[in-house]
Amino acid sequence: MAGGQERVLKRRIKSVQATRKITKAMELIAASQIQRAQGRIAANRPYKEGMARIVLETAKGDSRAAKKLLGTPEKVETALILVIVGDRGLSGAYNSSVLRAAERLIIELNASSTATRVIVVGKKAGPYFRFRGQDVESSFQGFADRPSFSDAREVAAAAAAPFVNGDVDQVMMVSTRFHSAGSQKVEARQLLPLVDPRSEGEEEETTHVLTGYTEFEPEAEALLAELAPKALESEIFSALLEGSASFHTSQQRAMAAATDNADELSQSLARIMNRARQDSITTEIMEIVGGAEALRQKKGA
Repeated sequence: MAGGQERVLKRRIKSVQATRKITKAMELIAASQIQRAQGRIAANRPYKEGMARIVLETAKGDSRAAKKLLGTPEKVETALILVIVGDRGLSGAYNSSVLRAAERLIIELNASSTATRVIVVGKKAGPYFRFRGQDVESSFQGFADRPSFSDAREVAAAAAAPFVNGDVDQVMMVSTRFHSAGSQKVEARQLLPLVDPRSEGEEEETTHVLTGYTEFEPEAEALLAELAPKALESEIFSALLEGSASFHTSQQRAMAAATDNADELSQSLARIMNRARQDSITTEIMEIVGGAEALRQKKGA
């Protein structure tokens, strides 16, 4: 009985140790990807801030045209929601927190008589919404770990087309904002119409206001129409980069916790196996002593 238990425990310990090797390798890979993702975010920041500054200055040049592309619509009959998650799991609560936030947003919009349409980035989002009866118009996969600007341009085209055609009044995005390796936050923010930087209090901090007379060529209205798709692509690309960094950070933490749990489980199983081995040895000694005593008594008789 004890010998059979010992063999079972040996197999379990071997299985746990093999799993630990996998989780440790994934932890190291995710840790190496975090630095690369942070570097891409830092490299993209000047372009994003420059685009926001140009849009702001152009909007100041023609406030009437700016109302068409900037600000928050007074009435939203149909909203398009862009959800950005990962293509893989084993990343803690990264995917589930974004999906639950998107689901809450859909419920809130539907409660206010606003119809919703959904576009997703990441393999994990499509099955989640389809299981809950929510149609997914477009699904983009295969680049959530390492997105490129061409990927962002493709997603932006799919998100902007219904807005330009007048099918939707507002485009929202639900994704993870990457603040640092220790801080990520799920956010739902408006993409279209473009958010006026002046409404976020960023004019003094992130934009350098031009002084003097500014002349636009072409006119400000036409220039805004050209800048809006570029600004949308920049915003989506930034969200993809931050989502990638957040995914690798969450995966690194999850795999580190899994590795620690594997170590604790191995130690616990080793203690149980040692006790089983001691019980087996004690039983064998008692059998030997009992047999010897029986022989001694037989010989004496």
